[in-house]
Amino acid sequence: MGDVSDFSHFMGAVIDRPAFKKITGYIDDAAQAPEAEIIWGGTYDDAQGYFVQPTVIVVSDPRFKTMEEEIFGPVLSLFIYEDEQLEETLALCESTSPYGLTGAVFAQERLAIAHMERVLRHCAGNFYINDKPTGSIVGQQPFGGSRASGTNDKVGSKSNLTRWVSQRVVKETFNPPVDVQYPHLR
Repeated sequence: MGDVSDFSHFMGAVIDRPAFKKITGYIDDAAQAPEAEIIWGGTYDDAQGYFVQPTVIVVSDPRFKTMEEEIFGPVLSLFIYEDEQLEETLALCESTSPYGLTGAVFAQERLAIAHMERVLRHCAGNFYINDKPTGSIVGQQPFGGSRASGTNDKVGSKSNLTRWVSQRVVKETFNPPVDVQYPHLR
């Protein structure tokens, strides 16, 4: 971690003090909660920039706040479920959060992947299968969220242009009607 102008750094600081305070608040809450365990990271420093170490939290409550709320920082929350609880877990994913920016599933069985993709259809604007759910680059991969994360329009795609225009129809008739009745009503 360090200055982003040095390309040898993997990541930089978060954008500003309010973001730093919000992100570190989630980390502090997880450190104190009995239903959460920080298994990686969890440290931060604002002495020179707003640096937050990538943090991984395992939760026993799938409705813990870090599972339901958007955190625009290097914090990942995990909930481990039993294989036989897949359907319940998919329903949980579909209903837990009002946000829907990015989601991912990791699986090998093609039918399971298709099923999860179908059930989680409205859960994320960008949905990844067996890939890291980050790093979308404008111009290479359209990006946009659904639900409370946005209108699901995709930055970097042609369809996004409709967000910046007001579509309007103009009809001009060169042979104007001379009567209000349609010909078939005469």
